[in-house]
Amino acid sequence: MSEILAVRDVVKVFGSVRAVDGVSFTVRGGTITGLLGRNGAGKTTTIRMITGIFMPDSGTIQWGGGAGADFRDRVGYLPEERGLYKQMKVVEHLLFLAEIKGRKPADVRPQIARWLERFELTDKRDAKVEELSKGNQQKVQLIGTLLHDPELIVLDEPQSGLDPVNMILVRDLLLDLKKEGRTILLSTHMMGEAEKMADDIVLIHRGKVVLQGALEEVREVAGRNTLQLDFEGDGNFLGQLEQVEKANLANNTAELTLSEGADVQAILGAAIGRLRIRRFELGTPSLEKIFIDKVGAETLEEVMQ
Repeated sequence: MSEILAVRDVVKVFGSVRAVDGVSFTVRGGTITGLLGRNGAGKTTTIRMITGIFMPDSGTIQWGGGAGADFRDRVGYLPEERGLYKQMKVVEHLLFLAEIKGRKPADVRPQIARWLERFELTDKRDAKVEELSKGNQQKVQLIGTLLHDPELIVLDEPQSGLDPVNMILVRDLLLDLKKEGRTILLSTHMMGEAEKMADDIVLIHRGKVVLQGALEEVREVAGRNTLQLDFEGDGNFLGQLEQVEKANLANNTAELTLSEGADVQAILGAAIGRLRIRRFELGTPSLEKIFIDKVGAETLEEVMQ
């Protein structure tokens, strides 16, 4: 696949803070690339340099193999902060956003109707933006990002403020866009969501890239010594089993890191004796576990951000 975007050794400094410190990665056409990291890792600053809001202090950003002077009209950008005019009606606002990108109202009205229907907002078309819930405002902003049929879709925390049902709606939308051949750069701290969508990942920590590559390759390199369990009962004992090096437990699920050469059947036997097992699967570690193992978990608060 051809490179749609290439970020090369990009640096951005604010006062004494080196927010982005030599970040390099590429985005392949027709894929979803996850730009991942904790809040404050440098993701949004990187996104703002890609979209031309900030200029890098050093390094280069190339669009489609060249400078790409017209890249702004070929990129759809959803910022983390909402940038909507609250007094405007939904349809008026969407028409305004499309015109900024050079689209005529007559050309985009049918698209607006389709997007509003898909996002279950048809009955809100004449409502003022300020009358919408935060989740619905986010959906309006996402529609505005897509109306001009961008070649590259850049999304900064697109599922922010959405309930679980609408998170799935957005996830399915992004996967459908990829099937259509669209290219998506997705910035998020939600590892579980990224794992469901991304082809490639770029993990940023404290302004530096600490891990990148195809998601499945990254997981394979991390090893197949991870045991996933869903169960009923008290699983606190799982971390004390002889062949378990580490156990992450939450809401009747467990992710166990096994020692080299561990006897999986013995662990299953110990678990069956004390728990009702709903799922028992040996495989590669989750992206969240890879993330924590790679950058460390200084505090629980940082990991949960």
